[in-house]
Amino acid sequence: MKRYLAAAGASAFAVLGLSTGGVTVASAAAVSCHAINGHVAAKALPDRKCTPGVTYSVVTQATIGRTICKSGWTRTVRPPESYTRPLKIAQIAQYHYADKRVSQYEEDHLIPLELGGSPRSVKNLWPQYDAGHIPNPKDAVENALKRGVCSHKFSLKTAQTAIAVNWTTARARLHV
Repeated sequence: MKRYLAAAGASAFAVLGLSTGGVTVASAAAVSCHAINGHVAAKALPDRKCTPGVTYSVVTQATIGRTICKSGWTRTVRPPESYTRPLKIAQIAQYHYADKRVSQYEEDHLIPLELGGSPRSVKNLWPQYDAGHIPNPKDAVENALKRGVCSHKFSLKTAQTAIAVNWTTARARLHV
């Protein structure tokens, strides 16, 4: 199985030119990942060793007015499905999900684009089970945190950390 994952994952990563954040393609593909709280599928968290979350250097506290707080900005950085679909297929295998139907997952940014997450790093993307329902529960958290950052209720870094640590508790932790 590991040989298959390494071959399938490595080829998907290599063909797409995916950023592995300093990890070699072969080792990234061979990593075995396990969602946390997977028994509550809609509230699962990514495996921190596989998906720790990565920020986008263009987005800082000083640039939020012309990046994340500007209407439509995420459309300018969102990767196309031609990039995310092969990655999603490889990561569904890495995460050992029993349900292999690609349509049941969203290739999601742990630190969302709305909060300055890296658009293309494999360390920020993971296959989040949502049973094909968009928006999923994490989307409401992302939007609430973005509103908090853009209204200066809390800093960008505070929001990024809260959502990367545990998106299911981020709103309560930041009181939004």
